[in-house]
Amino acid sequence: MTVAKPLDWQRLLVDGYEPLKKAQRVFRRLPHDPRCMLCQNPFGGIGGKLVGVMGRKPSRKNPNVCQSCFDKLPSGGIEIDIGVVFADVRGSTTIGERSTATEFAARLNKFYATASDVLIHHDALVDKLIGDEVMALFIRGVAGPDYRRKAALAAIDLATTVTDLPVGVAANAGIACVGNVGSRTVMDFTALGDAVNVGARLQSHASPREVVLASDLYALIATDHPGARAERVEVRGRDEPVDVAVITLTADTG
Repeated sequence: MTVAKPLDWQRLLVDGYEPLKKAQRVFRRLPHDPRCMLCQNPFGGIGGKLVGVMGRKPSRKNPNVCQSCFDKLPSGGIEIDIGVVFADVRGSTTIGERSTATEFAARLNKFYATASDVLIHHDALVDKLIGDEVMALFIRGVAGPDYRRKAALAAIDLATTVTDLPVGVAANAGIACVGNVGSRTVMDFTALGDAVNVGARLQSHASPREVVLASDLYALIATDHPGARAERVEVRGRDEPVDVAVITLTADTG
C-alpha cells in the first residue's frame, strides 16, 4: 500500500498543491457562499448541503476553513512573500447610527459578498471579514506566479465594484509568516508580519474611492492605471516611511 506524503507548507503555499487546485476548480461552480478559504467548498445553499455529507463542513477551530482542508494542514507555518489587500468601510459608525441594526447588517453583508466575489475572482484567499473590514491574501501556490500583480488589480477592482458604500482599499506585499496560529481549541489560518501590518496601516490612509498601493505593486500595473499620486506615508511604530501610489477612482475607472 502506498502511503501519501504528508502535506507541507512549501507544497501548499509556494509550489501549488495540485489536488487543492482541482478542488477549487470544481467547488467554484457550486453555490453558495460562504466558502472554505482554501478549497472554495461552499458552506451554504444546495452546494453546501451536497458536500456537507462528505465531511466538508466548517471546522470548529476555524469556520473559514472546511474540516477536510483544516485537518490536513500541518501545524505552524512558513515565511513566504505574499500580497495582502485590506478594504474598510469609511464612516461605518455614522452609517450604523442612521440605519436600523437590520439595515446596517444587510449593507455590510452585501459588502462582504461583493468583496469576496471580487477577491476570489483574482485568486485570493479571503482571510477575514471583521466588522466593516475585509482582509485577503495572495499566495503564489494559490494565485500563481503573478500573485503580486493580482493583489494590486484586485484592490482596484474591489474599490471600483463597491459603489454603494464609502470604501478605502490598500494593497501591500512582502515577507509574512503564513500558517496556523492559536491554541489547540481555536486555530486560525492567517498571515502575520510586517507586510501585513503595513498593509493595514496603508488601508487606514486610503480615503473613500481611493486605492493605496505600495510603490513596487503599483509598478506592476502602472501601464494600465497611469496617473497615480506618489506619496510617502509615515507608518506608526515603524522607523522607515513607505512609498506608495494613490489611485483616485473616477466614473471612468475600471
